[in-house]
Amino acid sequence: MMTLERFISGIENMSGITSWYLTDISEKKGRQGLYARQSPQRLKTLEEHAVIESAISSNRIEGIEVSNSRIDTIIFGESFLHDRSEEEVRGYRNALCLIHEQGKNLPVSEETILSLHRLSRGEIWDAGKYKEKDSDIIEKQPDGRSSIRFKTVSSVETPACMKKLLDLWHDCVKEERVHPLIILAAFNLDFLCIHPFRDGNGRVSRLLMLLQCYHQGIEIGRFVSLERLIEQNKERYYENLKLSSQGWHQGMHDPWHYINFVCFILRDAYREFEECLGDVPPTTLNRNRDHY
Repeated sequence: MMTLERFISGIENMSGITSWYLTDISEKKGRQGLYARQSPQRLKTLEEHAVIESAISSNRIEGIEVSNSRIDTIIFGESFLHDRSEEEVRGYRNALCLIHEQGKNLPVSEETILSLHRLSRGEIWDAGKYKEKDSDIIEKQPDGRSSIRFKTVSSVETPACMKKLLDLWHDCVKEERVHPLIILAAFNLDFLCIHPFRDGNGRVSRLLMLLQCYHQGIEIGRFVSLERLIEQNKERYYENLKLSSQGWHQGMHDPWHYINFVCFILRDAYREFEECLGDVPPTTLNRNRDHY
């Protein structure tokens, strides 16, 4: 909540790269409907691929992998699952389906967050529950040693911090003083710094990003897997998260590293979407641009 607290009154300075990302995303968002109408048959295929890639990539980022020969069965089937990894991948699929089906009608609330965690973690004892013990983020060094990369919010403080984070989110959205994508990325950063669950925080953060995109009218995650793009840029993801979390507890952090990364992912998702669907005639784009 330290980032959203800073933005609640507005932003004095924004970097040129952030402004460029926001402009590019806005233009591509405006063209999405035009591209979609050119190739309606391909959208279903894109949706199916996105669900598969999102469920696999989001779990693989956390070191959870399943056999390639089992992917179709895990994602689209209802058969018996072999192990915990398969259970978590299917659980993530279920969470994705909930978001895709309900979109902006699914509120950004504590109930929703706990539900997404419960779905994505499967039948484990603390699914849908905040952490009961403190759990810092540990970084393993090349020589095998471990060190604390980030000290997260304590388990005792977590419920209050999550309530404050959600209150700030709704206040920021209502006030409309800051671009909604900046608020979205700021929320995501604060959520990861609070680290409310014993395990599964990264996966829930990516599900929340997808949900909050829907709330902002950004539906690109339905057709292009944001999770796959994050996995493909995993080192950049962790590096920017590390840079933006330094000094977070004191409110002295620089959130723009992570905010720009989120914008980069969304911009690339739109770019890939347009490449997949091919070119829309320039005359069509120009004639309809004012309507988006």
